[in-house]
Amino acid sequence: MFKIKIVCVGKMKEAYFWDATAEYVKRLSRFAEVTVREVKEENIVERPSEKEKQEIMRREAEHIAKELCGDIVVLAVEGKQRSSEAFAEELAALRDGKGEVTFVIGGSYGLAPEIKARAKTLLSFSKMTLPHTLMRVVLLEQIYRACMIDAG
Repeated sequence: MFKIKIVCVGKMKEAYFWDATAEYVKRLSRFAEVTVREVKEENIVERPSEKEKQEIMRREAEHIAKELCGDIVVLAVEGKQRSSEAFAEELAALRDGKGEVTFVIGGSYGLAPEIKARAKTLLSFSKMTLPHTLMRVVLLEQIYRACMIDAG
């Protein structure tokens, strides 16, 4: 069975996001084995220097790297935007390839270059920055939509 892992920096605290996440994981269960892994978000510094941001991203990258498997898709504002249909085609190709994909959602300062470098794809849903807890739900919805498009 197709395996989809979503690696997220930080914990989700809001019950309504948990409910939405659980609903999409349930809906996706007929198409794939979906797991969501939360990794430690490093302490955020008020008004951090660029060096402090880079160090935080480096430490978060260590946690993320342990979770990576299969093809890696990183969510990044500089990534390529796609239509839902194009995303469905890409996801089907990943399923038919290695059969395992890891999506990565970064923390407050983004993702370290070494994580982006390991990605098969940089994916963007918008030029806007979204909270990582909301992005998790948006990503799951789009994966579900892609599976439904692929199923006809």
